[in-house]
Amino acid sequence: MEQVKREIIINASFLETRVAVLEDAVLTEFYLERNQKRSLVGNIYKGRVTRVLPGMQAAFVDIGLEKAGFLHVSDFRDEVEALGSMAEVIGEEDVETDLAAEAVEMASVNGFDADGMADSEIEQDDAEEDEASETPAVHLNGRGRPRRNVRRTRLPIEQQLKRNQEIIVQVAKEPLGTKGARLTSFVSIPGRHLVYTPTSNHIGVSRRIESAQERARLRAAVSELRVSGGFIVRTACEGVSKREIQRDATFLSKLWASIVKASETAPSAAPLYSDLDVALRIVRDLFSSEVDKLWCDESETHQRIVEFAQLYMPRLRSRIALYEAEEPIFDHFHVEAQVERALERKVWLKSGGYLVFDQAEALTAIDVNTGRFVGKRNQDETVLKTNLEAAEEVVKQLRLRNIGGIIIVDFIDMTRDADRKKVTEVLSQALKRDKARTSMLKISELGLVQMTRKRTRESLEQLLTMQCPHCEGRRVVKSVPTLAAEMMRAIYRTAGRHPKADLFVIKVNPEVARYLYDVGAKDLGAMEERLGAKIVLRSTESIVAGAFEVVQATVAA
Repeated sequence: MEQVKREIIINASFLETRVAVLEDAVLTEFYLERNQKRSLVGNIYKGRVTRVLPGMQAAFVDIGLEKAGFLHVSDFRDEVEALGSMAEVIGEEDVETDLAAEAVEMASVNGFDADGMADSEIEQDDAEEDEASETPAVHLNGRGRPRRNVRRTRLPIEQQLKRNQEIIVQVAKEPLGTKGARLTSFVSIPGRHLVYTPTSNHIGVSRRIESAQERARLRAAVSELRVSGGFIVRTACEGVSKREIQRDATFLSKLWASIVKASETAPSAAPLYSDLDVALRIVRDLFSSEVDKLWCDESETHQRIVEFAQLYMPRLRSRIALYEAEEPIFDHFHVEAQVERALERKVWLKSGGYLVFDQAEALTAIDVNTGRFVGKRNQDETVLKTNLEAAEEVVKQLRLRNIGGIIIVDFIDMTRDADRKKVTEVLSQALKRDKARTSMLKISELGLVQMTRKRTRESLEQLLTMQCPHCEGRRVVKSVPTLAAEMMRAIYRTAGRHPKADLFVIKVNPEVARYLYDVGAKDLGAMEERLGAKIVLRSTESIVAGAFEVVQATVAA
C-alpha cells in the first residue's frame, strides 16, 4: 500500500486558531477555536438542577451558560451508588457490562469527534467483541460489528434528581442552535495514553491496536494499576512502557481527585475543569508516528507545543516545526482554497460527475449526478463508476464538513444488484476511516442510503457562516418582478393612508426601481392616475430588495 503523507498545519492568529489535517496535501479535517469562544466539550461543571421532566425522563441543569444543559436519564448515574448496589438491582454479571457500555459510550462522546480527542478507536470496547458470539445481535453499528443486547434497568429520573440538587456533569455536546449543551455524569478524562473513566471499573483497549499480544500486554498493565475507576487504552499507548502508563494513570486520577475536591467548595453552576485549547488537544490526540510533520506559524504556540511534546512524546519532538515564511501558512499549503470549496453546495468529482449537499435542520441530503461524465462503454458502467467515486467523496466531505445527524445519499439508480453491492462495500470501507461513529443501512433499489453520523459539535458551515439576512436560510430570494409587484401594492396601501397627498417620494432598491421605470412604467402611470398623485422613485443601495421607505408625502396648498 502506498504511504500517505500526513501533515498537521496550525494557524494561530489574533482572533482564532485553525487546524488543518492534510493527507497527501488534501484537506481531510478542519478544526477552529475562537479566542472568545473556547470549545465546551469535555469541560466539567458543578451543575444545579433547574427542572426535572418525568415525561421526557430528563432534567435541565444550570452550568452557568446562557441556556441550561440537557441531561437524559440514560446519561446519569448517582455518584453515591456503588457497583455493588447496582448489582443488587440488575444482577452482578450484567452490571459490569452495563456500566462498561456507558463508560465506553461517553468516552467516545467526549472524544475528538466531539471536539478534542480521536477516539472512535474506543467507541466499542473489547467486551462487546469478545462476547458478541454469545449474545444475539440487535443491530449493526455501521462497521459490521454487532452490539450486545444489554438489559438496562434504571430508576425514573424523578426518583434520582430533585430541583436545586447539585451534581457533577460533563459537557458531551456543544450547544447547537436553540438547544443547550448535552450533559452526562459518566465522566471521561483523556490523557495521552489512557482515557480515565472514574465512574466505571471497566478496562477497554482501542480496536486500532491490532496485535493480540500487545492488546493483552496493555490490558494486563492497566489491570495492575492501583487506581480506582476504569481506563480505556488509546491507540497512542501501543508500545508504551508500564512506567509511562502508570504515570499517565496517576496524573489522571489526581486530576479527578482535585475536581471532586473543588466541587465541595465551588458554588453552583461553576466550572471545575476545562480541557486543553485546540492546539494542544490536536497534539495530544492526533499527533502520532503516522504524522510526518506538524507546522505552527506562531512562536508562542509553537513553544507550548514543543514543551508538551517533550513531556509526553519526546520521540516526535523533531517532527514539530515553526513556519516562518512571509506567505500565510494556509496559503502556502493551499488550505485556504480547500476550506472555501468545502462550503460550496456543489462538489465536483474527478470523472466529471458531482455531488450536491443540502443541509436542513433535521437531516442532510446528498445527491449524486453524472454531470459531464458520459462514460465509454454503456450506461450501467457509467453509473457504477460515478457512484463508486461518489461513495469515497461523500465520506471525505462528511469528515471535512463535520456533518452529523441523519444523512440521505441519493446515488444514481442502478439496475444490477451486484453494482449496488459494490457501492455499499466501498461506502462501508470508506466509513471505517471516519473517527465519528456512523450507522448505515444497505443501499435500496432506488439508490438511497440512509445513515447517521455522531453529531457533537458544529459543522463547518455552522462554524464559518451565518444565515443570510435576505433569504433567511431558504437559499433563494424573491425575483425582481415579484418584488416590484409587491412594491406597487405596498405603495398603493401607503398612499391610501395619505388621501390628500399629491406627491410621494419613495426610496427603493436600484434593481426594483429600474424594473418599475422600465417594464412597469405603464402600470406606475396608471397608479398615479388612480391616486391623483405623483410617485417619484429614488434608488439607493442602502435599501434592500423588497423594502422601501417613504421620504416625502406632500399635500397641495
